[in-house]
Amino acid sequence: MESLLIPLLILALVGTGVLLGARALARRGGRSRPEAAPQPGRDPIELARASAAKLSQEQHRRLYALIAQGQAMGAIKLYLESTGEGLRASRDAVGALAAHPQPFRPETPEQAPSEDDDNAPQRFAYRYRAIASKGDVTREVSSNMLNDEIYGRIRTLARSGDTEAAAEALTRHSDISIKQAREFIALLED
Repeated sequence: MESLLIPLLILALVGTGVLLGARALARRGGRSRPEAAPQPGRDPIELARASAAKLSQEQHRRLYALIAQGQAMGAIKLYLESTGEGLRASRDAVGALAAHPQPFRPETPEQAPSEDDDNAPQRFAYRYRAIASKGDVTREVSSNMLNDEIYGRIRTLARSGDTEAAAEALTRHSDISIKQAREFIALLED
């Protein structure tokens, strides 16, 4: 019986070592697979489009300036800070953007916030001209953030006596000062 005890202990130790080694290999293999597997299957052009869509116009410009200067680490850092994505995702995104340059695409009208109130001006593809005159005095406001609906709201505010709100709305939807907006609104009052 004692002669069998030593081989059984050796067999148990070898079995435990093999089991621990297999478990360590499984953990190491499991860690690298999730990080590496999804990216090779993803289309790099689609990754570049999706990555560019997450950037504002200024971030987009700065990122491509860094790429053009050969500052890959700076571009990755900028993308990471701008989007909040992880380091590996930022590296892959910058690599895709460098390999497949994307033009800046502003939000499409479907994605833009709705124009329910005057707080969020929207830019239009055309320039709108609003003209107000009283006597010999004529004022004009030209902006691509105005349209008939918004100008109608501003006129309604002015005619109802809320000239300050009308002037603020006009300032938000054009590139004029509050003083110029007040002068324009004064011509609208009847």
